[in-house]
This record gives sequence, C-alpha cells and structure tokens, in this order.
Amino acid sequence: MRKGVKMDTRVAVISIIVENPEAIVTLNDLLHEAGNYIIGRMGIPYREKGINIISIAIDAPQDMISSLSGKIGRLKGVSAKTAYSNIITKAEAQND
Repeated sequence: MRKGVKMDTRVAVISIIVENPEAIVTLNDLLHEAGNYIIGRMGIPYREKGINIISIAIDAPQDMISSLSGKIGRLKGVSAKTAYSNIITKAEAQND
C-alpha cells in the first residue's frame, strides 16, 4: 500500500480446514502477517476427525484478502474458502 493512501476494504470470512498439523506454524505466520486486518479468529479442534477448523473475520482490501486466502489454500493439507460481504468501505486519503 502506498504511503498516505488508504484502499477500499471489504469484510470477509476465510474458512480454513487444517488436515496436516505440520502446516499450522506456516499458517500462523501468514495470519500474523495479516494481523492488522484481522477482526477476529475462532479455532475449533475436531479431535475425533484429527482436523482443525478455523474461521477468520477480516476487513481488508480485496486483493489482500484474495492473496491471503490463496497462500493459505496452497499449504499442504489445508483448504480455504472465502465469503465476502457486499459492503465496500471507501477509502479516503490520509492527512499526514
């Protein structure tokens, strides 16, 4: 993002299913990088099935959300799907 300029943002939910426990460290690193945009996170260990179900609520530029979801989905043993709200928050130039 360019200094002094804000981008339009959307609220979305990224739903993640982790079947490979070895991917969790990399997944957490990706989520940490997006931490400024994440509204909330809920993780549910489904021990009977040996998987983890994670839901991420995020308010960010659409390109950033798509990029994050794509990176998560490319992790071995991890799948991710994103649902977007129809509301777009228009950006305004920052006053420095």
